[in-house]
Amino acid sequence: MNRLPNITLKNLLIDNRKKIGLQYFSNKVIDALLNNLPNVSWSSLYHMHYIPYSKDNLDLIFKTYKGVAWINGNYFFKKDNSKALNEEFDVEWFRNRQLPIDYKQCPEAYLDKLELKRYANNTVKTYVSCFEKFINHYKDKHIDEINENDVRDYLKVLVQNKWSNSYLNQFINSIKFYYEIVLGLPNRFYDIERPRSERKLPVVLSKEEVREILDATNNIKHRCILGLLYSAGLRRSELINLKLTDIDSKRMLIKIDGAKGNKDRYSLLAQSMLDDLREYYKKFRPTKYLFEGQKKEKYSATSIVKILSSAVYKVGIKKHVTPHTLRHSFATHLLENGTDLRYIQILLGHNSTKTTEIYTHVATNTFNSIKNPLDL
Repeated sequence: MNRLPNITLKNLLIDNRKKIGLQYFSNKVIDALLNNLPNVSWSSLYHMHYIPYSKDNLDLIFKTYKGVAWINGNYFFKKDNSKALNEEFDVEWFRNRQLPIDYKQCPEAYLDKLELKRYANNTVKTYVSCFEKFINHYKDKHIDEINENDVRDYLKVLVQNKWSNSYLNQFINSIKFYYEIVLGLPNRFYDIERPRSERKLPVVLSKEEVREILDATNNIKHRCILGLLYSAGLRRSELINLKLTDIDSKRMLIKIDGAKGNKDRYSLLAQSMLDDLREYYKKFRPTKYLFEGQKKEKYSATSIVKILSSAVYKVGIKKHVTPHTLRHSFATHLLENGTDLRYIQILLGHNSTKTTEIYTHVATNTFNSIKNPLDL
């Protein structure tokens, strides 16, 4: 059975006008039928033919090559990756900024699309920050005139300045978001090479170090915050969004609503943690969120970092400890206690056990059965 040749549709922006690119391996039949398409041109930059963008022209491509070639539109048509987040979209920080006179701000349409797509507030700040650094690097160029080579040159600058691979990917995502989502050109920068992902092992505390940190927090509220991060394996954003009704003392579970990836899940509630939470509630009387600021607003993520840093400093731990370190430690200690990796995956809310498997590289029971050759 003969397979049909493949034509991949690409979104192009040439002379600030949208075009439909046709990418395929050399084929006499496809070349001949190009004459049936209007205003066909060749791009030496993209190495493909293209025609003006319009719905009629798009329909004509499918009609012309019906039964002759398979049209691949996976790179052309927009995908809806909207997220149903529970948090309120907040860009007041963007409106209230004090900026230099010649500073190029992120377009309003960029923010509108981020809101429409329900991106998390932390992601919004990251995208805006990265994209503004990018467009201000090219102060004398309109953003719609920037091409793939400009993006590559900018990424080279970031590499030379020792930015990590994860930051490089964030810059690429923020740039692609503008051209692909805001301007409606899916896969606009499909030739941009992404850096290889780094596989760094997580920093993990011992059980004794975790206990020292918790004991170093004299404030019951602070102890509950750090205790929940560890004992339930919570992300900082998940802890901040916990409501009073999310603590299920009868089933000894904690419900995490709309976590990363818009997934709800349950995690463990330790008895000692429940005792501390009851003491905390009697003293602070939170109204909506489990942890609230002085004006009963949602607790600050920055405050959590300060609480943890202070406790770590008190006990003299030299490791680089962040709120996420407590989550890593939770998972590692469960694994060392013999908990099945699948259960740990569920408690952490990972999509795949491949993500959770990284803890096998730091759990002590992975190495306990191995006899060191120096001791043989």
